[in-house]
Amino acid sequence: MTMPTFLLILTGVLLNAGAQLLLKAGVAPLGALTVGWSTLLSTAFQVLGQWPIIAGLTCYVVSVAVWIIGLSRVEVSIAYPMLSLGYVVNAVAAWWLFGEALGPMRWTGMLLILAGVLVMSRS
Repeated sequence: MTMPTFLLILTGVLLNAGAQLLLKAGVAPLGALTVGWSTLLSTAFQVLGQWPIIAGLTCYVVSVAVWIIGLSRVEVSIAYPMLSLGYVVNAVAAWWLFGEALGPMRWTGMLLILAGVLVMSRS
């Protein structure tokens, strides 16, 4: 994989990871959502009224466009494992932004993911 293609794939991964973080930031002030037939519309408007939700959904749309361009340049069996980098980015960012726990097992898992991505990218 060439460096420009890798950067394109990485951009898609980072946009996807950013979308997850924005969605979490958007629902955090709302607390646990209760969805039922009687509350479906009001909950949807409440969620969609949060700017981080709109920004997160926008990141998803852009990430899909970038991902399609990336897939046109590299085999899906190489590109798809790169999405695993999003787990590492999200775990570290969630720890930093939201105070989520990162214990030894999670760090070990992230190191295994990074090693796997490195192996896959070099095959």
